[in-house]
Amino acid sequence: MAKKLTRDEKYVLYEGSVQNPEADIAFINREFKKIRGKEPLVLREDFCGTGSMACAWVAQSKKHKAHGIDLDMEPISYGVQNHLFKLDEEEQTRMEFILGNVMASYDFKTDVIVAFNFSYFLFKQRADLVKYFTQVKKHLKKDGAFFIDLFGGTETRKPLEESVKHKSHTYYWDCDKYNPLTADVLYYIHFKTHKDQVKHEKVFKYDWRMWDARELLDILKDAGFSETLIYWEGVDKDGTGNGVFKQSLKAENCESWVTYICALP
Repeated sequence: MAKKLTRDEKYVLYEGSVQNPEADIAFINREFKKIRGKEPLVLREDFCGTGSMACAWVAQSKKHKAHGIDLDMEPISYGVQNHLFKLDEEEQTRMEFILGNVMASYDFKTDVIVAFNFSYFLFKQRADLVKYFTQVKKHLKKDGAFFIDLFGGTETRKPLEESVKHKSHTYYWDCDKYNPLTADVLYYIHFKTHKDQVKHEKVFKYDWRMWDARELLDILKDAGFSETLIYWEGVDKDGTGNGVFKQSLKAENCESWVTYICALP
């Protein structure tokens, strides 16, 4: 029987497979400055998990502050040990982990709130998502911005396992079930470690509702946001994504895609 991954091992594999906080921060900084004409300084990372993005945010300068909110102590404890403690003492004073609910009220407002890695998909009822987005708006400064990411495409709503090979491991994104009548979907993440060639099944589980872009724009409007912007990724000559996201309202119905939405109070 294969040895179970430790807490640290599974988060190292996860972050090495699906997260790129530097790219997300660069995108936010660029687009926020275009929209608001200034640099965003205070970030709230909802469903922050290990808080890798929030910790990277405060490392930008002595003016930057961040709050990371999550209900689960396990990823937070990993993040404290592996991200927060890697910051210097002064930087650590500008980063706050909050073991709490994103639906709760807090006594601070921020320039930017993010809900990345499709984390808000856990809200399956429209009324709950309206409530969450409404809470987000209350905690943004008047000239702030809310960023979410979204994925979709013809291959994302049918049973399918995709794999990406990295130096030390292979990452598997597994769509196990999709219900077309409710848009409920069940996803798993598996990893195979190359050193021992062991495939670790169902390391992470996601029981979600697949929201689409038009639904989200309507819900953000109902939550009180005044404007929404969608960013679509460009493509290289070979047809793959080039990592450059630009505002657009037209897109190709491709097999798989990831995009950003920005909502303004």
